[in-house]
Amino acid sequence: MVDVGKWPIFTLLSPQEIASIRKACVFGTSANEALYVTHNDEVFVFGLNCSNCLGTGDNQSTIVPKKLEALCGKKVSSLSYGSGPHVVLCTEDGEVYAWGHNGYSQLGNGTTNQGITPVQVCTNLLIKKVVEVACGSHHSMALSFDGDLYAWGYNNCGQVGSGSTANQPTPRRVSNCLQGKMVVGIACGQTSSMAVVNNGEVYGWGYNGNGQLGLGNNGNQLTPCRVAALHGACILQIACGYAHTLALTDEGLLYAWGANTYGQLGTGNKSNQLSPVQIMMEKERVVEIAACHSAHTSAAKTQSGQVYMWGQCRGQSVILPHLTHFACTDDVFACFATPAVMWRLLSVEHEDFLTVAESLKKEFDSPETSDLKFRVDGKYIHVHKAVLKIRCEHFRTMFQSYWNEDMKEVIEIDQFSYPVYRAFLEYLYTDSVDLPPEDAIGLLDLATSYCETRLKKLCQHIIKRGITVENAFSLLSAAVRYDAEDLEEFCFKFCVNHLTEVTQTTAFWQMDGPLLKEFIAKASKCGAFKN
Repeated sequence: MVDVGKWPIFTLLSPQEIASIRKACVFGTSANEALYVTHNDEVFVFGLNCSNCLGTGDNQSTIVPKKLEALCGKKVSSLSYGSGPHVVLCTEDGEVYAWGHNGYSQLGNGTTNQGITPVQVCTNLLIKKVVEVACGSHHSMALSFDGDLYAWGYNNCGQVGSGSTANQPTPRRVSNCLQGKMVVGIACGQTSSMAVVNNGEVYGWGYNGNGQLGLGNNGNQLTPCRVAALHGACILQIACGYAHTLALTDEGLLYAWGANTYGQLGTGNKSNQLSPVQIMMEKERVVEIAACHSAHTSAAKTQSGQVYMWGQCRGQSVILPHLTHFACTDDVFACFATPAVMWRLLSVEHEDFLTVAESLKKEFDSPETSDLKFRVDGKYIHVHKAVLKIRCEHFRTMFQSYWNEDMKEVIEIDQFSYPVYRAFLEYLYTDSVDLPPEDAIGLLDLATSYCETRLKKLCQHIIKRGITVENAFSLLSAAVRYDAEDLEEFCFKFCVNHLTEVTQTTAFWQMDGPLLKEFIAKASKCGAFKN
């Protein structure tokens, strides 16, 4: 399962919001905008909102996700974005929507007015079922189910493929050398365009100053030109970086060409390549390639699941494919691309696969799989002896000492409350604690008794976070009782800083006599009672 939390912007969301995500995309010049689709097919956006790229109807940034009602229930299937940024997506029904920056008519609505909300792109596309979209810096493309390709927007270098350099205000079919051919894959560089047709041929057009079209020269092309150097190779996938291109064949061979300032071609040097060069020849079969027009980073995945990266990686120039510990190419862009955008609309569905940690969490207090029960305050908690032995020295010693001869199925617990003991056992399965500070005091007692040092620190953190005027003295008493020196000092300072309020609480006057005297003496030394 891909973890969207690897993209910094998603740390703004709660665990519940993260769990609801089915698809997501991070975009923007600083990776400061994001869109996600929930399991209920609702669409939300949040972030900086440059050029109205969130589509919320205003130009306000938001750290709280806002729902895009116009797209809810539409089943988004493909999404791409430009540098303005502008956003273009298509749905499972083949509809195309666009919004955001529109200074070059990249929204395809015939105007240059900024798109503040998602609007369907209609011209020449209403009768087409679009299955894929791609965006360059300020131009857009849409591929239909029957293999027709449409392009619009900024055209200063011929990237729309119309035969001129005039901007294209509405979708126009790309023809010329593609006439009569069925396009099956598309990609955009900043100001260039690439297409793969169903016989494996590759065509490129637009800006070619770095050789990113792979034509053996660096002249711009106003209409599609076939990449002749790939003759004999059947290309399955094409990917474009800022000014470089990657191509994957049906035999798992990888070719690269174009700009190489950061080593993004993976050739072992930083020389641009005007024609395709095969790379990763000594590696096993490649099954996926990745690049993004806003970055100079490249990535590839092999048939055994190994993921390689090269190019600009966190400011470094990696000139040869470097083996990573990642499980997918998406993680390369989350952790090493600049900016940390997504190179595609990311699916976070995990097809019922659970990690070890997720499986453990799921089986806590499960009667179906447990082999041991604790009874606390008359309530049962179902656990697994193996998990307890692995996770807790207290239980490991207990089971080794008493379990071999007298195997019990139920253990009675009377020294701790049910909420406290359940939280402790759940902690052994999840490494986390969710308790109010008052109950965390009891868990602190348990952690001290069971010699659980990390749990003790977690409890102290919960107590610090939840301290109030009303419970401050109770928490101070607990800190003293359980020998939690750091927590004791924290609670003492809180009480001194709020002395007038806390001395009016019931807890203050119910404090144990010696402890109350000690507090007054210590506070007096600090000058707290001088008035």
